[in-house]
Amino acid sequence: MHVIFTDLDGTLLDHDTYSFAAAAPALRLLSLKRCPLVICTSKTRAEIEVVRDKLGFTDPFISENGGAIFIPRGYFTVPVDHTRETGGYLVIELGAPYDNLRSALRGIGSKTGCKVVGFGDMSVEEVAHDVGLDRASARLARMREYDEPFVVPDLACVEAVLGEIEARGLRHTRGGRYFHLTGDNDKGRAVSLLAALFEQEYGTVTTVGLGDSTNDLPMLAATDIPILVQKPDGSYEKADPEVMHADGVGPEGWNQAVNQILEKI
Repeated sequence: MHVIFTDLDGTLLDHDTYSFAAAAPALRLLSLKRCPLVICTSKTRAEIEVVRDKLGFTDPFISENGGAIFIPRGYFTVPVDHTRETGGYLVIELGAPYDNLRSALRGIGSKTGCKVVGFGDMSVEEVAHDVGLDRASARLARMREYDEPFVVPDLACVEAVLGEIEARGLRHTRGGRYFHLTGDNDKGRAVSLLAALFEQEYGTVTTVGLGDSTNDLPMLAATDIPILVQKPDGSYEKADPEVMHADGVGPEGWNQAVNQILEKI
């Protein structure tokens, strides 16, 4: 069995329009071959649920840069060691609570003397304008549980802010638009845990990872077939030599790479 782990923004979804239309042929083939599609993104659970409904897939997903794994109740027959249950999911929590991250970000700004602006500091309207979302989607993007996207307006302050994050024992990563403050979690750890459950359930599993940004690299390192799609400017994120490069930007590259893999099954 092949299991596809995928980032959303700039990968399965177009960076500017958030459309997955260019990936439709490969998505149909995935459905036909009954290959699980696991979303692994910096987006919130609320955002992911909307995308899953549009895609028509009901597999587990990983929210907020590996902050938590959400497994539909009854999806696996093997036992799942989970943290809590909510909304029909067994939840494996790996990240720090959002309130703790918000408090830490305020402290980091005070300690460094630098302005640091997180999603929690922005209104729904400001997030919508900054990210290019409608108001309803921006509201979902602010429903955070394990990860705080932030910007440092003064570029001269970036090094000090990131250094203070590390000094506090927290982590930072970079997505397509924002830095992200997290606890002791990343996409790779979450992918490894979920892949192990698929192996317990089905035996031999081949994992495929697709992403485009720095925060995707741990996910790619944890998969058997790691693939980078092109960024909007045609470049690729710097990665280890064994990472494959898809021929195409965002969902176009995603479609090409996934089709190529699935046609061999």
